[in-house]
Amino acid sequence: MSRVLLSLSVLSVVIFAAPCSAHSDGSDCDCLPSAADLKNLLRNAPGSGGEAGGLFHGTRMWGAVVNRSGQICALAVSTDDPTQAWPGSQAIAKSKAYTANAFSLDVLPLSTARLYTFTQPGHSLWSLGQSNPFNPRFLAPPIEAAEASKKIEGGLIFFGGGVPLYKIGKIIGGLGVSGDTSCTDHEIAKRVRAAAGLNPPGGPLVDDISYSSVDGASAFTHPLCIQTYRNGSFIGNEQPATGY
Repeated sequence: MSRVLLSLSVLSVVIFAAPCSAHSDGSDCDCLPSAADLKNLLRNAPGSGGEAGGLFHGTRMWGAVVNRSGQICALAVSTDDPTQAWPGSQAIAKSKAYTANAFSLDVLPLSTARLYTFTQPGHSLWSLGQSNPFNPRFLAPPIEAAEASKKIEGGLIFFGGGVPLYKIGKIIGGLGVSGDTSCTDHEIAKRVRAAAGLNPPGGPLVDDISYSSVDGASAFTHPLCIQTYRNGSFIGNEQPATGY
């Protein structure tokens, strides 16, 4: 399946083949998908790379893109009727994009999925989420939310769905996806990034989601979700609640 993602990255990079440069001040969005591009990428992602899992198979997604300064460059929803994707996912997608960009570097891409364990009680980054809360003043109604705001809305999210974006080995921003389980959000974000030709230098799987049940316990691990799939393969299900 990694070969499929790599092929998508190579074949679809022509979408964004127009000349652009990664500006050091992150003041523009030239190298990043537009709202129209993002919408198409979100719509196509569930049909590429195999089953995405979750509640809706990745078909009801909000997506947001920020530049290196954290400004919103594009916002889109994959459904024809934007009210039929969770309204709450607009803010989550923006926060995931901001987080993935905020804590990644040229030499270290960090998806939001890989920050999960670090930010749990008793771990080294517990309470990090309080450092930069999301600003709800910049939210837009679903039918009007496709316009880029160029605002820094902040917000930190530490579960799957946010990935950093790269061009010629340099980080240029972040992508956030929300609208399903956090595991499916990550799968769709990973596919969108690959299809846009914006993978990290190490390839599409260098910051992939890690599950302790499959990969062993680590500080980068993420819990399973309902109908968890990774790269088209079934991984497992979130454990049912017990004791209450």
